[in-house]
Amino acid sequence: MALIACLGWGSLVWDPRELPIQREWFADGPLVCVEFARQSTDGRMTLVLESFASPVQSLWALMETQELSTAREALRARERVPKNSINRIGAWSNGDASPELIIGLPQWAASHRIEGVVWTALLPQFNGQKRTPTNDEVIKYLGSLTGDVRDSAERYVRQAPQQIDTAYRQQIEARLKWTYKAAP
Repeated sequence: MALIACLGWGSLVWDPRELPIQREWFADGPLVCVEFARQSTDGRMTLVLESFASPVQSLWALMETQELSTAREALRARERVPKNSINRIGAWSNGDASPELIIGLPQWAASHRIEGVVWTALLPQFNGQKRTPTNDEVIKYLGSLTGDVRDSAERYVRQAPQQIDTAYRQQIEARLKWTYKAAP
């Protein structure tokens, strides 16, 4: 029986929706380099893999499927990634090299008897450009939000798993006072 895992570091963890995972998220995933570097269409700054970011420990859940392609498609649907952009859903299978921004994935997977892994691989984006915003740009942008957009952006930052303690998050907490708050 092939075990397939899904890695998470953001809203997947507290809001998996229809993602077919078994039971719960575990806090001992592989180290990932992520940061609040993607301005989403709804105005939130979301966590994405980013090369300059310091590694933090991801979370993971077992998928209900035993097929890597089925797991990848399920994550694509949950993340609302267009079908023609399936490359924005990362996938690894036993024997592959470790992805650059997921440190020691093969060793981690072997220690958990996992044969395949999927994760969200959206790119950084800010003000309509495929680029990484600076920490100051993120603070200024988040601080300028109002109403429902601000509420949604704040909720995303606060509910991101506490162990996803990034450099940008530390500054968001210090300057905007958006500290961790467990999802209801």
